[in-house]
Amino acid sequence: MNSNTIQILIAMVIYMAAVIGIGLLYTKRANKNSEEYFLGGRSLGPWVTAMSAEASDMSGWLLMGLPGVAYWCGLADAFWTAIGLAVGTYLNWLLVSRRLRRYSVRANNAITLPEFFSNRFRENKKVIMFIAAAFILIFFTVYASSCFVTCGKLFSTLFGTSYVSMMILGAAFVLLYTLLGGFLAESASDFMQAIVMIAALAVIVVIGTVKAGGISDVIENARAIPGFLEFFGLASPVLENGTQVVEAGAPVFGDVAPYGLLTVCSMMAWGLGYFGMPQVLLRFMAIRKENELARSRRIAMIWVVISLGIAVFIGLMGRQLFPTEHLTKSTAENIFITLATSSLPAILAGFVMAGILAATISSSDSYLLIAASAFAKNIFQGICKKQASDKQVMLISRITLLVLAAIGVLIALDENSIIFQIVSFAWAGFGATFGPLMLFSLFWKRTNRAGAIAGMISGAGMVFLWKLVISNLGGVFAIYELLPAFIFSSICIVVVSLLTKAPSKEIEADFEAVRNSKVEEA
Repeated sequence: MNSNTIQILIAMVIYMAAVIGIGLLYTKRANKNSEEYFLGGRSLGPWVTAMSAEASDMSGWLLMGLPGVAYWCGLADAFWTAIGLAVGTYLNWLLVSRRLRRYSVRANNAITLPEFFSNRFRENKKVIMFIAAAFILIFFTVYASSCFVTCGKLFSTLFGTSYVSMMILGAAFVLLYTLLGGFLAESASDFMQAIVMIAALAVIVVIGTVKAGGISDVIENARAIPGFLEFFGLASPVLENGTQVVEAGAPVFGDVAPYGLLTVCSMMAWGLGYFGMPQVLLRFMAIRKENELARSRRIAMIWVVISLGIAVFIGLMGRQLFPTEHLTKSTAENIFITLATSSLPAILAGFVMAGILAATISSSDSYLLIAASAFAKNIFQGICKKQASDKQVMLISRITLLVLAAIGVLIALDENSIIFQIVSFAWAGFGATFGPLMLFSLFWKRTNRAGAIAGMISGAGMVFLWKLVISNLGGVFAIYELLPAFIFSSICIVVVSLLTKAPSKEIEADFEAVRNSKVEEA
């Protein structure tokens, strides 16, 4: 290990120590009761709400996955995905945040997403709660594995060590942190990590642009690659055994791949996922005052637009500065690391690398905590042992954390895993399972319990069916599975709700009370 590597390691250790310090700071309060541990006692301010929601949402794919997509095949995929995410972020904050905050209190002070849906429909047999909790366990375990892949790639690339050992080390650190502090520690550190993430992006884009000769040179280089700078075309790396061909020191690209309106809609469909993202929806429920959500929305949008725009540009810039450095789709996701370590003094590069670690921690702790709460609070206490004490719930949640982390590690063992693809599947799962149900629960009074169950099962089922079977047909069927699954789930909710018994008067009264409640803008 040379001096540069040691400096990078020191910087990252300092950062990790600060994160652990936050966890220790909130340990006493987090262990007070399950509401404090899982939702922070609904005490988040507008800045922490906004920044922690976006940091936990973006994860390591913002600094590795998205730049990797732009580096590998050009602007189109990354651009339309970013546009969809920005629009989805805005609509989620505008439409969902306020009413969900209000409705979660009305629904017997629900502190988890499965509990909210169950209480919203006043069910006695907790079928909705069980189904929602089960899908959260499934998709968040996959999601957490993508974060562990990020840790493995980061540390193995930086220090030239085994991917598997570094991935396990990263998972252990995340697990330790999540066990300590719960939701408040997670949200407070996510606020800090959101700042670190955007600072890391800003530093790299400024220094990299200067090194590349300016924005105009980056653009000219991208234009020289067929399809690389097109909104309706895609660059096609010529591959041999999965590795891009290099001739005369330059990467070889084939003809421009077509990129029609259906593909644009497919990539923009990423924005639909926000309506079903538990890690974001919980922040809406946890803010201390409903009238502070407007300010949070503005903060969140500024952060999201800047971060996504820079991440896409970094991928384009990386292709000019290091055209043959990453010749596989998997290693392309390391372009941010390459830019940082080659452009910055070692100690500063270490703090920039902490940005990737920040993104990973801020997401994986959210995923593990929400999944653990789904099992401990909703399945164990909500269904299996209704008289369980808070102490028992907390114990079960920590055991669940250990099990989920272990499963996530097993999924992440393949070092050729592509972060963007893992995230896209889990994102589709949440978006289609909970997104349509969230919107109909908040805005359509006729939605009933049967419709809710049908919507969740059909949405999740279609994600698996489309991804594993239908998409293999190619052509129009190769679109992102979230779009058809979201539409199918919505249809099932409407049809089944209309064909079955209308909601009770008590459920309708809850809906009207929430709809008619007025809160002034902040």
